[in-house]
Amino acid sequence: MLLGRLRGLMFAWHTTRRKLSSSQPGAASPFGSWRCEGCGGDLAWEPFLWLREAKVGFSHSQITRLYSRFTSLDKGENGTLSREDFQRIPELAINPLGDRIINAFFPEGEDQVNFRGFMRTLAHFRPIEDNEKSKDQNGPEPLNSRSNKLHFAFRLYDLDKDDKISRDELLQVLRMMVGVNISDEQLGSIADRTIQEADQDGDSAISFAEFVKVLEKVDVEQKMSIRFLH
Repeated sequence: MLLGRLRGLMFAWHTTRRKLSSSQPGAASPFGSWRCEGCGGDLAWEPFLWLREAKVGFSHSQITRLYSRFTSLDKGENGTLSREDFQRIPELAINPLGDRIINAFFPEGEDQVNFRGFMRTLAHFRPIEDNEKSKDQNGPEPLNSRSNKLHFAFRLYDLDKDDKISRDELLQVLRMMVGVNISDEQLGSIADRTIQEADQDGDSAISFAEFVKVLEKVDVEQKMSIRFLH
């Protein structure tokens, strides 16, 4: 059952990701000789240093496209996006999990996200390229690794951020996904079976380790990847 719920979350993400990753023509490149207000640094002088520190793995052209999309969403023209900016995306506004997807872009306690944060969230969905699979295993783990993709999916369920998915949290996410099409009794039965399948330590909740175990045979790398244009 948990596999089915994850597929539902991934479908909800994929129905909106094109609006987040598509570009608008005519926007300035973030590699020109000017200061990028939403990047946390002066790209005119240190573009490569900023890319290296960000650890997002995008090419220059991909970052240019993403910056174009970012500026088109930044209605206040202040170098940051608010939740209201995201909510103006029609696909997110009507998506039952729109609020959960939007929240994923914002660090706890923050109500604005700059371009660096925008890219770091999208980087979780960057496919792992063949030349990355042979990189030094002792280096920093990329944002698009299997483990980080699973952490991202887990956080969509873990509403109170206590590192466990409770029955109530599972019910809330299920209700977001199905609306009033299924009775509370049916939803409760689905939640109970899901917990029973995944719970190994008997605490009536799903830990991240249990979440990973349930999904160990699922091609998470493919299901949680977006093909960004080069």
